[in-house]
Amino acid sequence: MLDRRPFCTKARKRSSCTVGDFLLCPSMALKGLLGTSFAFQVGVTDLCCSSGEGGKTVIPRKVIGKFSIRLVPDQDPDQITSIVTDHLEAKFKELGSSNTLRVSTEHGAKAWVSDPNHPNFAAGRAAVRKVYGIEPDLTREGGSIPITLTFEDATKKNVLLLPMGAGDDGAHSQNEKINRKNYIEGIKMLGVYLEEIAQQN
Repeated sequence: MLDRRPFCTKARKRSSCTVGDFLLCPSMALKGLLGTSFAFQVGVTDLCCSSGEGGKTVIPRKVIGKFSIRLVPDQDPDQITSIVTDHLEAKFKELGSSNTLRVSTEHGAKAWVSDPNHPNFAAGRAAVRKVYGIEPDLTREGGSIPITLTFEDATKKNVLLLPMGAGDDGAHSQNEKINRKNYIEGIKMLGVYLEEIAQQN
């Protein structure tokens, strides 16, 4: 269980990272690269002019790269944006290129972590055990749900993310899905969770 492990503070080589490190460390993911012969973008079908099979001899006028950074608690998104922007601009300047670089941020949010020993989480674990017949793993896995922290700050109440999907659901992609069985079992799990919460009060 990862609930007692500290967040890592040192950069590590990918080859030495464990699953726990992957879930607890800040990380960066490449989300799209448009305008090159190797063009792709997660969840988008328009891959620009030079995608497709075969060699490309045309130099594009513009290349767009998209990436996301997973933060951990105590990291400020504005500060990280500033650090990353300064780094990219410094590296681009070293190239001595006549081209221009523009760095922009679509959105950022503070990381969220909660107490897994809270009664709310105990009810969630009990619901998973009763419906699925297994003890849930508390992985502290990252996600893009900034409203979680907003809810917790506004209500001053514990917030629980109770998942019902699978690892291959393709969240946020054009082919996002949820298995029918997970949908049905998820409804059961929510019902049992509410019953468990009611019994605690």
